[in-house]
Amino acid sequence: MIRLCTICARGGSRGVKGKNIRMLSGKPLIAFTIEQARASGLFSVIALSSESDEILDVGQAWGVDEVVKRPVEMATDTAAKVPVIRHCAVETENRTGHTFDTIVDLAVTSPFRSVEDIRGAVHMLETKGITNVGSGSPAQRSPYYNIVELDNMGRVRYSKLPDEPIYRRQDAPKCFDLNGAIYAWKRNWLLNGPDKAIGDDTLLYVMPLERSLDIDSELDFRVAELQMEGSA
Repeated sequence: MIRLCTICARGGSRGVKGKNIRMLSGKPLIAFTIEQARASGLFSVIALSSESDEILDVGQAWGVDEVVKRPVEMATDTAAKVPVIRHCAVETENRTGHTFDTIVDLAVTSPFRSVEDIRGAVHMLETKGITNVGSGSPAQRSPYYNIVELDNMGRVRYSKLPDEPIYRRQDAPKCFDLNGAIYAWKRNWLLNGPDKAIGDDTLLYVMPLERSLDIDSELDFRVAELQMEGSA
């Protein structure tokens, strides 16, 4: 089985300036993901995609195998993620001569994801006869109970109407937050399928909340720092 790990790190983050290489617990944020990918022992190649030369240089210093310069049109705030991963995979195949069976994307913004999470998601993909896997964690809010929308008159409506009234959150159907930490694909689905990460044949790899932080704001970064301090 030949597997590729892609790590996609855009330079133009708005929520947290320079977050992908910002220092966390003594090393750049991207280093956690590179180290996890390497420690998993799963990947023939670890490839980093970015439009930023600085990020690519940091990635090389921390041990990625290939650096792929991302086209500028794929580095905007509105650019979809799947085409970026696909571009990185095709470029890496062209350079290395490998045809990868499994392609796994690991988010830089998920430093608490474990090596066992990566192995578990890949095992699920490769043993369940499916096309892809995404990771998530139990949701802290429910569209049946305490997530609401506003109608055109500004009135509150539940986002998802239950068949029967629900009076306790614990009685609502189980819901999950996609945490973005891990996406894994069979090659053909990624390269030839739609530009979306979740389809009709996707399974969920469930991670606990404490490993599911996705750093997208200054508050998230501060939470990550506190969590790192607590685990030191």
